[in-house]
Amino acid sequence: MKLALPERPQDTYRGRFAPSPSGQLHFGSLVTALASYIHAKQNSGQWLVRIEDIDPPREQPGASKAILTTLEHYGLCWDEEVVYQSQQSQHYLDALEQLRGENLSYYCQCTRAQIKARGGIYDGHCKDLNHSQTGSAIRYINQFKIDHFFDLFQGKITIDNRLASEDCILFRKDGLFAYQLAVVVDDIYQQISHVIRGCDLLEPSARQLSLFATFSHRAPELGHIPLATTHDGYKLSKQNKAPAIDQLRPQKVLINALNFLGQQADKDLEDLSPQAIVDWAVKNFEFDRMPSQQEIAINLD
Repeated sequence: MKLALPERPQDTYRGRFAPSPSGQLHFGSLVTALASYIHAKQNSGQWLVRIEDIDPPREQPGASKAILTTLEHYGLCWDEEVVYQSQQSQHYLDALEQLRGENLSYYCQCTRAQIKARGGIYDGHCKDLNHSQTGSAIRYINQFKIDHFFDLFQGKITIDNRLASEDCILFRKDGLFAYQLAVVVDDIYQQISHVIRGCDLLEPSARQLSLFATFSHRAPELGHIPLATTHDGYKLSKQNKAPAIDQLRPQKVLINALNFLGQQADKDLEDLSPQAIVDWAVKNFEFDRMPSQQEIAINLD
């Protein structure tokens, strides 16, 4: 099926940074934003920002505005109007309706406990049970089952075939759109050509690639950068209460982020403005110097 959104032009670079407003930007978020911005500008591309605000229970009041203000303070300015997922509902509904019309989706009433009892990976249990819409999630029929892809930085990635074959949820029982649907539809809508993000999203990439194929749209090229973690192995995240980055002295944080990404950012850069540091990074950043490991522990002090 062809999703009724324009195909992106050939040879046009359009990157994006897509934070969720569940808190302010932390160091791990900045690293991702910085890497995606630099990659876009080194390729004479556009860099877009999308606020992924489709999960209201997890959102913090004022976080969206705070994220955008922080990006500006750090010299990371976007090229087009910010897209908010909360305003994209009609596109998601249209995608679900197209799947339904092509008999490529079904209602599922399985609980997490039931799936865990059957091995932990969804097995298509509800596909032929003809459940009603009430109390159901919507899953799509995964025809492509993509379990490997080439990553710009990590090389060939192989995902557990059982996981890659799952009919993943696109619409939740609680009435919210699932991340997998929203991110794919929005990348098509914004005509994204390259997605630079953290290695925590390597595994979901396989599901998203299968969904792009289902919608008959070219998937973006993917590049996954090292994930910033605590020394206990936990991902820096808003859920783990990672501290917000410094708004008053962004120069030092930018230099730390560049060094985290394997660059040799001289401490003298602290005398420059944040925008000048970012401009320096665009000219001097070498992606082949980036660490090859998927996780790097940092000190939060």
